[in-house]
Amino acid sequence: MTTPTTQPTRTVWSDLVGQRPTIEVLQQAAAGHGMTHAWLFTGPPGSGRSNVARAFAAALQCETRTGCGACEACRLGISGSHPDITWVKSETSVLYVDDMRDLVQSAAKFPAIGRWQIVVIEDADRLGTPENPRTGNALLKAIEEPTPKTLWLLCAPTVQDVLPTIRSRCRTLTLSTPGTDDVAAFLHRNDGISETVAGFAARASQGHIGRARALALDEETRTRRREVISIPARLTSLGSCMTAATNLAELAKEETEAITAAAEKRELEELQAIFGSERKDTTSRSYRAALGGLEKLQKQKAKRRVLDVIDRALMDLVSVYRDAIALSVGAPGMLVNEELRGDVELVARAASPEELLRMIDAIFTAREQMLEFNVPPQLALESMTVALRLPGGR
Repeated sequence: MTTPTTQPTRTVWSDLVGQRPTIEVLQQAAAGHGMTHAWLFTGPPGSGRSNVARAFAAALQCETRTGCGACEACRLGISGSHPDITWVKSETSVLYVDDMRDLVQSAAKFPAIGRWQIVVIEDADRLGTPENPRTGNALLKAIEEPTPKTLWLLCAPTVQDVLPTIRSRCRTLTLSTPGTDDVAAFLHRNDGISETVAGFAARASQGHIGRARALALDEETRTRRREVISIPARLTSLGSCMTAATNLAELAKEETEAITAAAEKRELEELQAIFGSERKDTTSRSYRAALGGLEKLQKQKAKRRVLDVIDRALMDLVSVYRDAIALSVGAPGMLVNEELRGDVELVARAASPEELLRMIDAIFTAREQMLEFNVPPQLALESMTVALRLPGGR
C-alpha cells in the first residue's frame, strides 16, 4: 500500500529565500516577544525587503499569531488587500510631504478588523535628505509618539539611506543577499523551472529574486541582459564607447515605454471617467488642472523608471568586471556570466585587476551622477563608457 505524500504547509514565510535568522526574529515578535512600534528592513536590491515586510504584516494580523498562511487575515495580508495594512510605494524619485501628512492621519485610526493598523513604506530612502527632510519630518512625530494600535514597517537599501531622525526610532533588521543555490532551488520548486535555467537565472540575477524569475521566464529579458553584458568586450574605440552609451540609453527608454504605455492609458481613462462630460468643456479649469497634474506625475514616474532600468543594467555591467577580476586572480567557481566566458576572458586579458577595479568605480560614479545629482543619463553614460574603454583601444 502506497502512503500518500502530503504537501508541506505553506505559511506567510515560505517564499522568503535565504532569510532564516530574520524570519526567526520576526516570528518571535509576531508572537509578542521583542515587539516594537517601528521597524526598518534594510538589504541590497533583490534581498526581499518588501516581501519580508509583507510576510511580517500578515503574521501580525494572523489569527494564530504565527503567520500560518491559512487564515483569512494571512491570505488578505499576503495578497495586499487587508484593510488594516496600508502600502506606500513611490514610483517617483521622492515621497511627497502632503501625501505623508495624509498617511499619518489615516494611520492613527483604529483597526477595522485586525489587531494592528500597519503602514508599510517600501521606499523609506525617498523620505528626504538631511538637507531637505520635510517629508520625513511629517512622519517623525507619528513614529515618536505612536498610537497604541499603529505599527510602521519601513524598507530601504541601507540604514544610511534613511534620515537619522527616522532610523534612530526604528528597530533595524538587515537582510542578506540570498545565495545562488537558494534562489535556484526556489525557482525550481515554486515555478517549475528546470534546474539548468534556474541555475543560470540565479547566477545572472546575483541573488535578486524578482530579477531571477524574470530572466528564467521571459526571453526578452534574457536578450536585453545579454546585449548589456556583451558591451565591455566591444569598448575598444571612442566611437564604440559613444555607440554603447546611446544603446544603453535607448534600451532603457524602450523598456520603460513598454512598461508605462498601458499604465498611462489606464490612468488617463480613469481621470476622464471621473470628470465625465466636463472634460469636453475646454474652459473647465478643474479638468485642465487635474490633467496637468496627471501628466506631470507620469513624467516623474517615467523618469524614475528609466533610471531604475539603467541602474539594473549598470549592475549587470559590474558583474562582468567582477568576473574578469575573478579570472585574473584565479578564483575558483563558476562566473556570474559563465555563458559569456569568452568575452570575460578578453576583458581580463586586456586590463589588469587594478584597472578593472577603476572601471567598476567608473560605473558607480555614473550611477551616483544620475541618481543623486540628476545628471542626464546620456552624458553620464558617455563619460562612463569612455572610462571603460579597454587599454590599447584607439
